[in-house]
Amino acid sequence: MRLPFSIGVGMVAAVSCIGTTSIDAKPSFHPQRTTFTSRQQTATTISDTDHILNTVLELRGGASRRKKGGRTASLYGTSKKSDKTATGKQKVRGSVKEDPAEASAVSDTLKKYKAILPLTRIYITMVGIVTLLGLALGDEMSQGLLALDPIRTVYGLELWRPITAACFLGPPSIGWLMNAYYLFEYGSSLERGFGTSQHLLFLTIQIAFLSICSAFFGQPFFAQSVITSMLHVLSRSMPNQKVKWLIFTVPYWTLPYGLMASDVLQAGNAAAALPHVLGILSGHLYFFHKNVWPKIGGEDWLVPPKFLSSRLDGEGGGDGRSKSKESISAALKARKKGRGKKLGGRS
Repeated sequence: MRLPFSIGVGMVAAVSCIGTTSIDAKPSFHPQRTTFTSRQQTATTISDTDHILNTVLELRGGASRRKKGGRTASLYGTSKKSDKTATGKQKVRGSVKEDPAEASAVSDTLKKYKAILPLTRIYITMVGIVTLLGLALGDEMSQGLLALDPIRTVYGLELWRPITAACFLGPPSIGWLMNAYYLFEYGSSLERGFGTSQHLLFLTIQIAFLSICSAFFGQPFFAQSVITSMLHVLSRSMPNQKVKWLIFTVPYWTLPYGLMASDVLQAGNAAAALPHVLGILSGHLYFFHKNVWPKIGGEDWLVPPKFLSSRLDGEGGGDGRSKSKESISAALKARKKGRGKKLGGRS
């Protein structure tokens, strides 16, 4: 019963201190001195009360309100965080992972954009610029300024029209997103497999041939035909490779025709097949003169100049590009036909 007795003694001492202070205080007839005296009495009372509470806490064996230098924890800790516990040991903290490469979504997008191969990146950028111009100008003005017009191109020297016609995919929509993805996917595969200089030669031939064909058939834009020509060249390089299309697994060479069929079904009009047909013809023109004609004794004239190759490709274009070239070359060599054998003849 020592604890209640100690608490009682402390409380009696507190009351006697307060009573003695109030009795001994002499009255004053000056207001300013009265205010100062009352503040001094209040401060003395608070100080005596803190001393009594500390005495009671020490009798109980608990923590003290006064800051001590020992290892005992304080009731009123400071806001500064300590690296040690109440027993003096080092605190165990979780490892904070600070990633210096962590950045915002904008910086990540810029990094991915810079990681695209150079010619494909330029083509995609041109598609975005032409699309924004089409939105700003409207349908009529975009047709008059961006569409392919042979007369204005030749006689008016509006030489940008074949390029804008090859880059315009229409207004933003789901179809626009899909075509932009195909352009990125197939363009990156061709540039990685054949090299930037060879891919530039391929695009130059496609734009020139498709400009003539589109002008003849009255097609103001032929970006879809360029995408189909890319896909056709890739599919003919590895025709028997199995690819996934919708829910079907089909040979690679059938993929351009499958995309053409899907566009015709979506449009409900057979005229939607014309850009794909032109793209297949244009892509086959390049593939025949580049891969088939040299094998039957012809000359490979689709070779980029040496200064262009050294400027754009450098020394092989990196390990990823060289591996892609080797895989495509191996696929093309595997298609090379032998002399054959007579049926029933001896080997």
